[in-house]
Amino acid sequence: MRFPALVTLLALLCAALFVLSLLVGPAGIAPGQALTALLRDEGALTMVMREIRLPRAILAVMVGASLGLSGAAMQGYLRNPLAEPGLIGVSASAALGAVIALQTGFAATFALALPLSALAAAGLAVLLILMLAGPGGSALALILAGVAISALAGALTSLVLNLSPNPFAANEIVFWMMGSLADRSFAHVLTALPVMALGWVLLASLGRGLDGLSLGEDAAASMGINLRVLRLRLVIGVACVVGAATAVAGAVGFVGLVVPHVLRPLVGARPSRLLPAAALGGAALVLAADLSVRLVLPDRDLKLGVLMAMVGAPVFLHLIWRLRRTE
Repeated sequence: MRFPALVTLLALLCAALFVLSLLVGPAGIAPGQALTALLRDEGALTMVMREIRLPRAILAVMVGASLGLSGAAMQGYLRNPLAEPGLIGVSASAALGAVIALQTGFAATFALALPLSALAAAGLAVLLILMLAGPGGSALALILAGVAISALAGALTSLVLNLSPNPFAANEIVFWMMGSLADRSFAHVLTALPVMALGWVLLASLGRGLDGLSLGEDAAASMGINLRVLRLRLVIGVACVVGAATAVAGAVGFVGLVVPHVLRPLVGARPSRLLPAAALGGAALVLAADLSVRLVLPDRDLKLGVLMAMVGAPVFLHLIWRLRRTE
C-alpha cells in the first residue's frame, strides 16, 4: 500500500471511530439527537455530549496518538521492534506520582491535582534518566537508566499500596492504575494538551534522524545527524507524551508496542513514515478499545487498560510467532 493511501485510510478510520465514540454511551441518546445536542443547546443532552462524551473522545485520540507516536520513535531509535514507550521509565514514574497524590489525599484537594502530580513525577524521571545516562551515553545506557527508574518507581508504588492504612485509597489506586477514560473532562484535555503538543513536535522532528540511524550510528553521523540532540529530543518528547497520557488516562499498555509493529511493513520500514502512521493507528486503536469498553460490558466498569492488555498480548504473541516462522 502506498504511504498517502495508508495515511488517508487511517485518518478516515479515526474520524469514523471518533463519531461513533460520540454516539455510544449509557444515556441511550439517538444519533440524530446526539449530533443536534452537540451543535446547539438542548439542555441536559448538550451537557452529556459536550461535557462527557466529547472530552472522552478527544482524550482517546490524544492518548492513542501519543502512545503510537512514542512507540514508533523508540523502536526507530533503538532499532528494535520490541521497544516500547515505557522502556525509559516515564509511565511508571507518572503512575507513582499519581499514586502518591491519591494516598496522601492531595488528589482530593482540587480536580487536577492527580494529573499534575503524575506530570511532575514524569518530569523528575526524565531528569534522573538524563543524569544517569550522561550527555553522551549510548542507547544501552539510556535503556539501563530507564529500566532502573522503572523498577524503582514500580517498587515504590507497590510499597505505597503495601503500607496503605486506608483500604478505600488502595482500592482507588488499583482502579486508577488499570487505565480509563471515563469521567474525564475538558480540564483534563487542557492539562494534557500543551505537554503532549510539545512532545508531538519533538517526536515528529525525528524522522530524518531516525531514517539515518536505521543505517547505523556511523552512517547517521556521516550524514550530519547530531546523535546527542536526537537522543535528547527523543527522551523529552517521549516523556511529554507518555507522562501526559498516563497522567490523564492511567496505565494503558501495548499501544506503543503493537501499533508500530503492525504498520511497519506497510510503510517500507521507514521510521519517518512510521511516525505519522503509528500516531493515527494508535488513535484509532484507543478509540476502538474505548468503544468496546462501553459495548462489551455496559453495566460494568470495564477498564481500558485491562481490555488493551487482554487484546494486545495475544496480538503481540501472534506477531512474534509469525516473525519466527519467516526466519
